[in-house]
Amino acid sequence: MKAVTWQGKRSVVTESVPDPVIEEPTDAIIQVTSTAICGSDLHLYELLGMFMQEGDILGHEAMGIVAEVGDDVQHIKPGDRVVIPFNISCGNCFMCSRGFFAQCETTQVREHGKGAKLFGYTCLYGSVPGGQAEFLRVPQAHFGPIRVREGPDDERYLYLSDILPTAWQAVDYAAIPKGGSVTVFGLGPVGQFCARIARATGAEQVIGVDLVQERLDTAARFGAEVIDAGEVDDVPETVRELTSGRGTDSVIDAVGMEAHGSPVAEAMQKVAGMLPDRVGAAATQKMGVDRLKALKNAISAVRRGGTVSIVGVYAGAVDPMPMMEMFDKGLQIRMGQANVKRWIDDIMPYLDDDSDPLGTETLATHHLPLDQAHVGYDLFQKKSDGAIKVVLQP
Repeated sequence: MKAVTWQGKRSVVTESVPDPVIEEPTDAIIQVTSTAICGSDLHLYELLGMFMQEGDILGHEAMGIVAEVGDDVQHIKPGDRVVIPFNISCGNCFMCSRGFFAQCETTQVREHGKGAKLFGYTCLYGSVPGGQAEFLRVPQAHFGPIRVREGPDDERYLYLSDILPTAWQAVDYAAIPKGGSVTVFGLGPVGQFCARIARATGAEQVIGVDLVQERLDTAARFGAEVIDAGEVDDVPETVRELTSGRGTDSVIDAVGMEAHGSPVAEAMQKVAGMLPDRVGAAATQKMGVDRLKALKNAISAVRRGGTVSIVGVYAGAVDPMPMMEMFDKGLQIRMGQANVKRWIDDIMPYLDDDSDPLGTETLATHHLPLDQAHVGYDLFQKKSDGAIKVVLQP
């Protein structure tokens, strides 16, 4: 089969690899019909290569048609149309029984002190071959795959694999009061869905912050007030000016470790990326290497007694945090990898609604064949040609 493989920093190649096969009775094989490039994939493309091996198959956002199932897989059958959650979870361990599927104790990568295995995402999360491929082996398929209705509308459901549940969890964790306000820092795919979900679930005021005009325009079409971070001197102060001087009830950081405006941390990331893999990996996990501009702005922009929900990925261990400000303002902080299946029942009515209230069918800006994945990665990483979401079709 053809698959997108990691070859080095800013280098991905679509090449022939062996077809996956059933290895355990809880496995399934799906023929992939759509697969997307995620912002988290860009971390591998640019920053976290020290945790990758040449030839690793990328991708953790995939859906398709079931081709084969193991003997213990009962809830899906060949021919079913399914979406595959990016975290691999068993559904019945201590953590799964409490809805923390990203912490599944059956698939935890204890060697590296990490949570559940993920598709296509470094040795830290199990080195499981990913979904940017013609076929995908799905471990724990007795629980993971999500059946969806028949039809040609892949993208309406594709985003159940990651970015829709990630955004839903971010909004839930943000604890926005009914009729309240929220600021979303970062209007990439997850940030766009955060803004839409917040509005759909009762937020009266949604403010979106970004540097890219196309992303600002897209958020504005869905009812957000937008702030161009490149055009104002002080983003948190601008948020306060829009909220009677207080700041919003909640803030969502959908940017993470690659925020603009942090030149020292940017230099540290580049240095870590140039070190030998073992040394660079240790530096990344044990040093303060994140660009914290967005997170610090989030802490500043939220009102006293408010909640900051962190959905952007951070990697450093000793990044300096404004603890005095956080304590003085009485903030709540929530964060974490999305527990995908925990949110499916909440999201599905919006997807089954033919009016598409979350705008899933218009989020993707680029559709490319699988063998053009390298073009998609380059567009998405550079935010060029208006790229917001890139979908690959095998």
